[in-house]
Amino acid sequence: MGRLETFSLAEVLQEPQEETDWVIEDFVTTGLHLLVGPPKVGKSWMSLDMAICVAQGDQFLGFAAVKCDVLYLALEDPRRRIKTRAWKLLDETSGNVDFAVAAEKVTSGLIPQIEDYLAEHPATKLVIIDTFQMVRDSKNDNAYAADYNDLTPLKQLADRSHIAIVVVHHTRKQGDSDVFNTVSGTNGITGCADSTMVLSNVNRADGNATLSLTGRDREFLELKIRFRQCRWLLIEKTSQEELEERDVPDDVLRTIDFMAGYPSQWQGTPTKLLGEIGAEGVSVAAFGKHLAEHSAFMAGRGISYQRARTREGTVLTLSHIRTEAASDDQ
Repeated sequence: MGRLETFSLAEVLQEPQEETDWVIEDFVTTGLHLLVGPPKVGKSWMSLDMAICVAQGDQFLGFAAVKCDVLYLALEDPRRRIKTRAWKLLDETSGNVDFAVAAEKVTSGLIPQIEDYLAEHPATKLVIIDTFQMVRDSKNDNAYAADYNDLTPLKQLADRSHIAIVVVHHTRKQGDSDVFNTVSGTNGITGCADSTMVLSNVNRADGNATLSLTGRDREFLELKIRFRQCRWLLIEKTSQEELEERDVPDDVLRTIDFMAGYPSQWQGTPTKLLGEIGAEGVSVAAFGKHLAEHSAFMAGRGISYQRARTREGTVLTLSHIRTEAASDDQ
């Protein structure tokens, strides 16, 4: 066994920052990515549209794609279905997408197959595998190890070839408040991938859905999208403010709303404030913790929070934070 190849902290500190190698800017980098959603909701339509947009250098869901060749392994679709879908998405193409409807399993030949293709088509920067289930063949009794080992060769291939591999996968039937916990299988699947995209809240009647993205070295992203004329379209990007508010307890949000209608400083006990904001199902102790934990969030919305102990007990003070602009107007 060879010796460990190491590098020092001093070396890392002096190295210049490497630019992110985007295939779709702010959306998909080189590396391994999961596109996950319930069966029959339009994952393949999204994957095909992604392939076409990247091949043509067009925008995908509002994000600019870097024009390059694409390999699409449509392993659940016959050639006629691919043709029918392509007809509905475009009349002609200025890019190159190659398809395959059959391939080996990850453990028995898929990696060499893709490597041979890349050697013959060096302009290829995106490989889409639709679906993961069609290329896995693990017989390991440990579910986590099986999931991780089935994806690791794809991750290693993406890294050494400097390409993006997007693997289409399914969600499990059981719901969860965290959409990333709905990915079918163990945490070994999401743990191996550089990013995970989950299609959720799908309304089959009106075509509306949510696409959530998380991963290494990237900020969480949530998109409101709609399926129209066989293509997913961007409605809006969820704001950072809305994302932050989701983690804030209702009693804190009620306190902010209460102060919005309160013209001056408020002072009193936690019990009194809890009664005035009309919050239910929360104890006084928990309420105090919530206010302290989210005091920075409150300050960002113009409310200063202070807590003091007196002989009579705990006293809370809430006041409006006056900005310089507001002070100049008075």
